[in-house]
Amino acid sequence: MNLCGMSAHALRDGIAARRFSAEDVVRAFLDRIAAHDGRVHAFLEVHDTEAIAEARRLDEEIARGSEPGPLAGIPIAVKDNICVRGRGTSCASRILSGYAPPYDATVIEKLRAAGAVVLGKTNMDEFAMGSSTENSGFGATRNPWSLEHVPGGSSGGSAAAVALGLAPVALGSDTGGSVRQPGAFCGVAAMKPTYGTVSRRGLIAFASSLDQIGPLGRDVQDCLNLYNVLCGPDPRDATSAPGGHEVPEGALLQGVRGLRVGVPWDWLGEGLHADVEAALGRSVEALRQAGALVGEVSLLDPSYAIAAYYIIATAEASANLARYDGVRYGASARGAEDPAGLYTGTRSEGFGAEVRRRIVLGTYVLSAGYYDAYYLRAQKARRLIRDDFERAFAMADVLLLPTAPTPAFRIGEKTGDPLAMYLSDIFTVPLNLYAGCGINVPAGLSADELPIGMQLLAPRFGEAALFRAAQCLESRLGTLGLAPEPAET
Repeated sequence: MNLCGMSAHALRDGIAARRFSAEDVVRAFLDRIAAHDGRVHAFLEVHDTEAIAEARRLDEEIARGSEPGPLAGIPIAVKDNICVRGRGTSCASRILSGYAPPYDATVIEKLRAAGAVVLGKTNMDEFAMGSSTENSGFGATRNPWSLEHVPGGSSGGSAAAVALGLAPVALGSDTGGSVRQPGAFCGVAAMKPTYGTVSRRGLIAFASSLDQIGPLGRDVQDCLNLYNVLCGPDPRDATSAPGGHEVPEGALLQGVRGLRVGVPWDWLGEGLHADVEAALGRSVEALRQAGALVGEVSLLDPSYAIAAYYIIATAEASANLARYDGVRYGASARGAEDPAGLYTGTRSEGFGAEVRRRIVLGTYVLSAGYYDAYYLRAQKARRLIRDDFERAFAMADVLLLPTAPTPAFRIGEKTGDPLAMYLSDIFTVPLNLYAGCGINVPAGLSADELPIGMQLLAPRFGEAALFRAAQCLESRLGTLGLAPEPAET
């Protein structure tokens, strides 16, 4: 029985029916990590001893007849910017090398209460700043479909782990597409919830008004189940939205008949890969055949969102990362003769090139004389983008467009051109400025056998319609079960 090829919900059913144990499942994934992660480098740290002990405890509870939770025995990989008590949480940065938080993030508390087992921490772009997981301070992650290509970013380790069957589900964070874009590049379902529906407490901040934790899974059902465990208000998070926002599982069975689907065709011009365009056409036809009402919607040129995003996000990053000064925690430069030397040495040694670039840019746009010209104008543009989305969602229940304009690009292809790298997120960034919800659905393979993803977007708290459309698209496209074989170097 190939446990590592099963979805999380199938594993949960098997554990509940005693067809196999939680320990059997955890050991199977740990064995697969040991056998195959050396080539892909999805994990920064594997918690094998703790994971086995937790699985045994859950098996004992199940044997006693107790109900240990909706995710009982399900292994989960966790992006390394989410705090796990007593375990390394470095944000893939050398400045936090060796840091072990004294508490669990709220999402980890919820996962433990639901019976999930944390397998380990996954690689990422340093402080979530990147679109390829090449910016990690501890080495790049490779795409399991082709070791010559990137897995996307910044949650590339989580996406690669799920794609290769190293974990059935994973957590990532999405600031400008960092869950959805690697989901597309690696061929897995990947969801960004509405901002505020999932607690950010214990997520080490990049851009506080944009960051959102989201689930990745083998299928849409896994993303829904994980989202329902994670969502809900948190009094310890000032950005948490009030009220419950769970989506009934029955929503996946409702279909899309009568659902209004808008396609922003004016976004899809130069730079769109031919195979991605063909996959979009198949997706439109699949939804039409299922009874959805597909029509065109108009949205502002996404290049405006890219410009606003890289001002707002870098400004917030500059403020958030000011705490890493070599004094309070994290790495500290040796031999500094004065505070200025300590700060300069610590940040020069601890931060990678992309993080330094964004801190400098963010500090510049916040500086006297430039605040109004850049930061204030970007916030005004954000307001216009939000209003534009609201108009679009008055005409459509969900929007459909590619997650990325191309399949995964080659390692090193864009590292010398930051602007080209930033534009790989052109279809994902606008949603974060709006603060709505979105999901990547695998939509087949390119001619080069690389995954293609389609993105569905919904308004704030529109997760029910989002999952309905995603489930329909997944079933109609017939992409379930597509998975890479472990590649050889």
